[in-house]
Amino acid sequence: MIQIDVAAVGVRVPLSRDRVAELARAVLRAERVRDFQLSVAFVDERAMARLNREHLGHRGPTDIISFELPAAPGMPRSGDVYIAPDVARRNAAAHGNGVREEIARLVIHGALHVLGWEHPEDEGRDRSPMWRRQERLLARLYAGAGAAGGRA
Repeated sequence: MIQIDVAAVGVRVPLSRDRVAELARAVLRAERVRDFQLSVAFVDERAMARLNREHLGHRGPTDIISFELPAAPGMPRSGDVYIAPDVARRNAAAHGNGVREEIARLVIHGALHVLGWEHPEDEGRDRSPMWRRQERLLARLYAGAGAAGGRA
């Protein structure tokens, strides 16, 4: 069974919780995952900066951090995704994208990460297999739902 929990902690998110869960669920299905618990939390920049410092050793906020959690025996795989909508808004503007699309992209990105997908952190990032998979899923899942789901 796939279980998706979505929370927004003190931030405005341009996609509904249902739409976020729908996107994440579609990624898991596309990756042929049948049993997974995923948490997607939208947090403010201060909380994201704290997560970034504590878990990755980086200063300042980032747009997304994801954690693939170790599976306990007899339990489904699970993961946590944290997204900072305000950082996503700035990134969307810098790249000429809409914020809804950017949030959808980050949900897909985070879901792929918790499933084990990785990408380089250098200029090859947007040519990596993970990035290509993410953009194919975005084109199918976001565009397929129309602009109502948002573009970022």
